[in-house]
Amino acid sequence: MSEETQALVRRASSLTHQARTQLLSVMETAFFDYVLPPHLIAQHPSAERDRSRLLVVRRQSAMIEHRQFQDLPELLAPGDQLVLNDTRVLPARLVGRRARTGGRWEGLFLSQLPDGSWEILCQTRGRLLEGEDVAVDPGPLHLTLVRKTPDGHWIVEPHDPSPTAGLGPRSATQILDQYGQVPLPHYIRKGRAVAADRERYQTVFARRPGAVAAPTAALHFTPRLFEQLDRRSISCTFVTLHVGLGTFQPVQVERIEQHHMHREWGELSADAVSAINACRERRGRVVAIGTTAVRVLETVVASGPLRPWSGDTDLYIYPPYEFRAVDALVTNFHLPRTSLLLLVSAFGGVDLMRRAYKTAIDHEYRFFSYGDAMLVL
Repeated sequence: MSEETQALVRRASSLTHQARTQLLSVMETAFFDYVLPPHLIAQHPSAERDRSRLLVVRRQSAMIEHRQFQDLPELLAPGDQLVLNDTRVLPARLVGRRARTGGRWEGLFLSQLPDGSWEILCQTRGRLLEGEDVAVDPGPLHLTLVRKTPDGHWIVEPHDPSPTAGLGPRSATQILDQYGQVPLPHYIRKGRAVAADRERYQTVFARRPGAVAAPTAALHFTPRLFEQLDRRSISCTFVTLHVGLGTFQPVQVERIEQHHMHREWGELSADAVSAINACRERRGRVVAIGTTAVRVLETVVASGPLRPWSGDTDLYIYPPYEFRAVDALVTNFHLPRTSLLLLVSAFGGVDLMRRAYKTAIDHEYRFFSYGDAMLVL
C-alpha cells in the first residue's frame, strides 16, 4: 500500500460521510491485497459441513471471537431472517481433443444463447480456428467453434448425438449432466475434481441450475443446522444468483472505482420479499448468507422498495457503500484483490476486515471455497 493510500485512510476517519466517500473512492486496489500461506488454501471440504470454523466479527464493538459453524443458531436471535442462494452448480468443465490436431482441450461452459449455441472458455495449446471441431470425452458429443467474442470467449455449436426422444434437442443442462465435470476453482487441486466433489461442491438445498461456481458460504449448511435454526425461530428464505466466472477474477485496475463488474442473472421471488418484510416488521435482522445473496437484495433496493425482481445485475459494491437491505453477513474468506473482498470490506469496515483476515491467518483458518467461514454482525 502506498504512502498516499495510507494517508487517505488516516484522514477518512475524521471526515464527514461525503468527504470520506470522496477519499476512499480513489483507494488503491493494492490496499485489498494480503499474503496467504499456501497451506491455508483448503484443498478439501471439512469432514462435516457444519463443523467448519467460524470467525465472528462484531462491528459495533470491533470484537473478534472463534467459534464453529454449528454455533450459528445461538449466535443469531429469534426473529432473524436468513437469505440463502439456491443456485445449482452446473458440471460445466469439459475436456476433450481437437479433431484437427488431436491436442488436449479444456472448456468451461458459461451460458446457452437463445439460438442454442453455447458461450464457453477454451484452453489448449496452439491457436484455435473458427470452424474447428472438438470431440468431448468420453464422446460422442462434439463442438464446432463458430466465432470468438471480443472478451476472448468462444461461441460454439454443440452436436448432441442423444436428443430427447420425441422432444427435440436436449438443453445444455441435460448435456452437461452427461459429459461435464465439477468446475472446481484452479486453487483447489488445480481444478481436478474427484467423485466426492459432485456432492460437496454443491449446497444441500441447490435447486436451480445455472452457476459455474458455488455460493461458498452456503456450503456449510446441513439439514441438522436448519432444524436447529427452526427451533430457535430463525427463518430461512431463498433468492437465486447464478454465480459466474467473473466472481473470482481479481480486480486488475489500479483504483477500485475503475473496475467494471461482470453481469449475473438473479431473482427475488414474491415469497422472499414477504419473508423479508415480515422480518422487518418484527424488528429482526436480515442475515445474508454469502455475497451473492447480498448482491440480489442490494440490487433491488438500489432502485426503490424491496419487490419481486428478476434479471441481470452488475452491481459493484466497494467501500464506502450504504447497505439498505442487509444487517448481518455470513461469508467465506475471499481471494485478494477481488470484488468479493471489496464487498465484505464495505460491509464490515475496511480496517476491521483487515484485522479479521490477519486474525484468521494467524489462527490458521482454512481459506477460499472449501474453507472456513466468517459471521459479520
